[in-house]
Amino acid sequence: MPSPPTDTPRGPIVPIGGAEAKTGTRDILARVLALAGGSEARIAVIPTASELPDTGDRYAQLFTELGAGRVDVIEITTREHARVPGAVETVERATGIFMTGGNQLRLSTILGGTPLAKAIRRQNATGTVVAGTSAGAAVIPEHMIASGSTGPTPTTESVTLAPGLGLTNRLIIDQHFRQRDRLGRLLTAVSYNPFAIGVGIDEDTALVLTADRTFEIIGSGTVTVVDPSELSYSSMDSARRGQPVSLIGLRVHVLAAGCTYDKETRTASAPPRVPFLDEDEDPVPDES
Repeated sequence: MPSPPTDTPRGPIVPIGGAEAKTGTRDILARVLALAGGSEARIAVIPTASELPDTGDRYAQLFTELGAGRVDVIEITTREHARVPGAVETVERATGIFMTGGNQLRLSTILGGTPLAKAIRRQNATGTVVAGTSAGAAVIPEHMIASGSTGPTPTTESVTLAPGLGLTNRLIIDQHFRQRDRLGRLLTAVSYNPFAIGVGIDEDTALVLTADRTFEIIGSGTVTVVDPSELSYSSMDSARRGQPVSLIGLRVHVLAAGCTYDKETRTASAPPRVPFLDEDEDPVPDES
């Protein structure tokens, strides 16, 4: 039976490129918390992608220090755990869901198709913010980059795609982007499915995708947007195994903090210019 209609807008989606700041102002984590309700937020941390025993507790401490009202760590290490009613109920009570880094295939193979995965999608559809860092970012879209090679050149075998959580079908997300030289595999991924927009997110950088179809860049790095909507030629279907691939007509944007991108109209926008003044220089008097 279909779900009843709701006027509640879809919750924000916040994929993070990994290695987000965990000291100082912690701007990205603070933004996630603010979107989830600030001091009233109830954050559910899912550390499934990580095999380190303290990952969940570390993020619980970070969100608590930032002022979250409540933080619960959901330890899911098997598919049976993802079917436990208590885990689903914790997600259903959350105003923010945070997936940690690690191995995205571990995350998708444990959560995929379980009641917990369905609860995450349902909560996001009814207003709950869902954020993920590194592997937790990669698993957010319908088409997940599971693995791939480094380097700037797309080749026929430079990426492996797998099903993700499906919170968006319009983006393919890669992370640690500039730091791990992942342009080639993102280009290959969008050539497989030119419907989707490729976004490569640097470390300590995130995008905030809201229900109004736009996303905003936050953090200290950049997001590389690869738009294949005007792709006029691809040699992906004819290139031999391991060979470079020709792609003609791609549009690429490199967006820093404050820039926005409309995924429906495929247009990027820059923030207003702020005059630059070197702190060591005195203002030049206007002699006109």
